[in-house]
Order: sequence, then structure tokens, then C-alpha cells
Amino acid sequence: MNPARPEFVPDASLSRAEMEELQWDVASAAEFTDDLSFDPANVSTAQSSLVPEEERPLVAGVDQAFLDDDAVSAIVVLRGGEVVERVHAVTELSIPYIPGLLSFREGGPIVDAFAELDCEPDLVLFDGSGRIHFRQAGLATHMGVVLDVPAIGVAKNLLCGRARESVGKRPEGWRTPIEAADGVKPRPTDDASTFSDTVVGYAYQSRQYPNSKQINPLYVSPGHRVSAETTVELVERLGGDYKLPEPTRLADAYADDCKREY
Repeated sequence: MNPARPEFVPDASLSRAEMEELQWDVASAAEFTDDLSFDPANVSTAQSSLVPEEERPLVAGVDQAFLDDDAVSAIVVLRGGEVVERVHAVTELSIPYIPGLLSFREGGPIVDAFAELDCEPDLVLFDGSGRIHFRQAGLATHMGVVLDVPAIGVAKNLLCGRARESVGKRPEGWRTPIEAADGVKPRPTDDASTFSDTVVGYAYQSRQYPNSKQINPLYVSPGHRVSAETTVELVERLGGDYKLPEPTRLADAYADDCKREY
């Protein structure tokens, strides 16, 4: 699977100002509304389902492990609960981690991994933010636009934005909107006067220990071609027995397996 928008492929040789300018271009190209080839109701991790197999979308999870100065980028593609393809690529890292510029560190390695993929996923989940980002162009948005695929960001921490309610001590299944206030800047096409109230994602309590409040929520946000509301619905449908949705959990495990082999 090759980039649909090669002009947006992250270039780690750019200056910081040039990287940020490219992110604004990516954000302007991103669609934060639903443009899906499948019915979200057909998304599930169950092995058995009343939904015909041909109507169950291909959902990919993407994650990385790190080995010295290399990134091991892993992709696991599911149809329902069945793994249909796994690929990985090992790529030298060019720059260190810089908050807000993660896609320029990890984007090239991810593109390399997608080049190894035979199938074309209907939906991709990334370990990182999407629209919950200073310039609305987190890793999931950047890669979603580059590949022109519906994409979701699943982050463990809140990069910016403000939760509408306190996120502490919440039960499994709870969610609250993340508003653009506190760090998310409007695009030129956004209404700056009301933008701070815009919902750019959700805090979602995927799992919780019985009789305890120890697991923090996930922060899910649209990357490309999906709305914030549908994003959290899809992440819920892709949940399993763990905190992370199954596609990214399996990609995380596969990346670690590949790292051990190297």
C-alpha cells in the first residue's frame, strides 16, 4: 500500500518551522467527518457474527518498537477477530522525539511498513493522537491523509485540549468529549470565534478493574475521514479484554516479537 498523497509524506530533514507548516497543510487536507466504505455497526472483534464476512471491514492496527536507532514498525490487519495479514519494516530513525512532531520521527518508518502490505485496510488505528494535536495534525491525521484512509488516533495521554468532565475514577464504558480549548489551534477554515468548543476527540474508559479505579482512559480522536463521535464508537467496538483496542494491542505485541528477533 503506497502513499496516495506523497507530497505530505513526513520529511525529517525539514526545519521545525517547515515541519509545522507541513502539518498545517495536512490539517487543511484532513476530513473530520465520516467518509467510510463500511457500516460502523459491522465492526467487531468477535470471531462469530451475524454480519456476512464480505461486509466486515479490514481494520489495521499500527504500532512501533524501538531498537537502538531503528524503529520496528508493525501492522496487524483484522477482519472481525481473525488476523488476515501481518507485516513489519525496520527503518533507521532520523530525529529524536519532539512533542507535537511525532509523525516526522515515526511517519517514514510507518510508510515503509505499509509498503509491505498486500491488502488495503478500510480503517487504520494508530498509537498516537489524531485531531487532538496543537495543529490538528497528529500522527493518525498525518498518516491518514498520506494514505487517504479512514484513520483513528488512540493515545494513552492527553497532548492538548480539555476534557469536558473530570476523567478520574470512571467506570468502564464512560466517555466525555475533549474540546479544542487549551492548546488546539484552529485551521484557516475553522470558525475561530467558536472553535474552543469544538469536540476534537473523546476520553474513553475502555477498561477498569473491578472495585477499583486504577486504569486511566484512552484519548481517541479522528485522524482522517471519520468524525469524533464515530471514532469513539469504533474504538468501543474494537475493544477486547485489555485497555487498548485489539488492532493496536496486537500490533504492539507483534512489534515486540519482531524486536526480539532482531
